[in-house]
Amino acid sequence: MKQTPVEIVRLPSSHGLPLPRYMSDGAAGMDLHAAVEDTLVIEPGGVALVPTGFAIAVPGGHEAQVRSRSGLALSRGVFVLNSPGTVDSDYRGELGVILANMGEEPFEVTRGDRIAQLVVTTVCSVEWSETEELAESGRGGGGFGHTGGHGQSDS
Repeated sequence: MKQTPVEIVRLPSSHGLPLPRYMSDGAAGMDLHAAVEDTLVIEPGGVALVPTGFAIAVPGGHEAQVRSRSGLALSRGVFVLNSPGTVDSDYRGELGVILANMGEEPFEVTRGDRIAQLVVTTVCSVEWSETEELAESGRGGGGFGHTGGHGQSDS
């Protein structure tokens, strides 16, 4: 797999934390760890910005996406609120993760906890071409669920 170099800076709060890393050979996302000094409690229905202790320089033509960890979402109801959160190529501040607790119990974030995933991917820049009408397609203007779903035949 082709690797894209991305510069990363450790902020003082990241002391002792690992760099974001892939946890398996086939992983698309790198785990992000919490750089909190003290335990942070997110109450049910609550939202918190969790620091990671790192700043990155995403290369032009790329973005970094902050995504939920599926295990936290399923087992605890904790997910990245603006998922995927976009880190633009011109942002140089600390990576922060907006976590929401939609579970029924308070959620404790402790230093070093794996709280989210980071995916770096390519993006394209769009130039709009205004027109009077769009080319026909098989779907047309059909909305959500128009292409099939529960109780509908594939034929």
